[in-house]
Amino acid sequence: MATVSSDGLDQVRSRIDAIDQELLRLISERARCAQRVAHLKTESNGDQVQFYRPEREVAVLRRIKDANPGPLDSEEVARLFREIMSACLALERPLNTAFLGPAGTFTQAAAIKHFGHSVVTRAMATIDEIFREVESGACDFGVVPVENSTEGVVSHTLDLFMSSPLRITGEVTLRIHHHLMSHDANPSAIRVLYSHQQSLAQCRGWLDRHLPHAERIAVGSNADAARTAATEPGAAAVAGLQAAEIYGLTVLAERIEDDPGNTTRFLVIGKADSPPSGQDKTSLLLSCRNQAGGLHALLMPLAAHGISMTRIESRPSRRGIWDYVFFIDILGHRQDLAVTAALEHLEKDAPLFKILGSYPVAVL
Repeated sequence: MATVSSDGLDQVRSRIDAIDQELLRLISERARCAQRVAHLKTESNGDQVQFYRPEREVAVLRRIKDANPGPLDSEEVARLFREIMSACLALERPLNTAFLGPAGTFTQAAAIKHFGHSVVTRAMATIDEIFREVESGACDFGVVPVENSTEGVVSHTLDLFMSSPLRITGEVTLRIHHHLMSHDANPSAIRVLYSHQQSLAQCRGWLDRHLPHAERIAVGSNADAARTAATEPGAAAVAGLQAAEIYGLTVLAERIEDDPGNTTRFLVIGKADSPPSGQDKTSLLLSCRNQAGGLHALLMPLAAHGISMTRIESRPSRRGIWDYVFFIDILGHRQDLAVTAALEHLEKDAPLFKILGSYPVAVL
């Protein structure tokens, strides 16, 4: 085996030390620039300052990913810069973000992925409470689950948009990995299993094969499941790694979800649209006339103006039996000329027309 030159290692390590010092200097300089931005904004706008600019952050992340020379993966580099921006923004003013609690849920993980670890996250017991916290101004933003790639939409989230004045300001996609965790090191000792209803469904095949005799109990969240399993002998939970760390559980089996591509989409809700970023989505709430070809006629303006529809979901309107509304995502920002023209036609033809928000397409 060839020996490694100690002189060569010392040279590389010295170079790394020098790079670290330069990185620290540049990060500190960036932080001082962020403080200067906060000062200038406050001077110009007083109390009406908008410190968080989602279109600005996503533009930075896209530019970083495009310019990345390697060897680090572009998504890894983008995550590093997200944390730098998060820390710098906290110097201007920390953001308060509500999520579906308790601590350790995938919704909290989505909030941290979107805003970085310097965000202040506040656990809420229900999705309704997240909406109320943001509407009242107690929190700047909220993060709510809206759909899963295998289990479909979160209906309650969609229903709340019917009456809420809040806007969608961003989206987060999170690859969901489920893990079996318990205080008991022996899986055969597990007699009861706790998890969220959707998580149990997403792991049904694995659980049928490996824990066929364990009683499955659905609870409000995976973090609730981990918290319960931590206090009950013979109990286990299906949850994320963060929940295992928070509640002191041992992971007995990793990534037990039946679909390895299992992904959940979350929405960031706030009081205002995000300005155009260049790659955006717009979400709409529409109804159509109850007649043959009504939905086709309603959506014709999108095709006429070359607007791509990426998602459509129907929900009962609660205004009458068999009366439905449609949640629709389209590509483009409401300020784009083609989108503006299409929306003007939709507003004329739709009995119910509501723009839920325009926001940047998720980067990470």
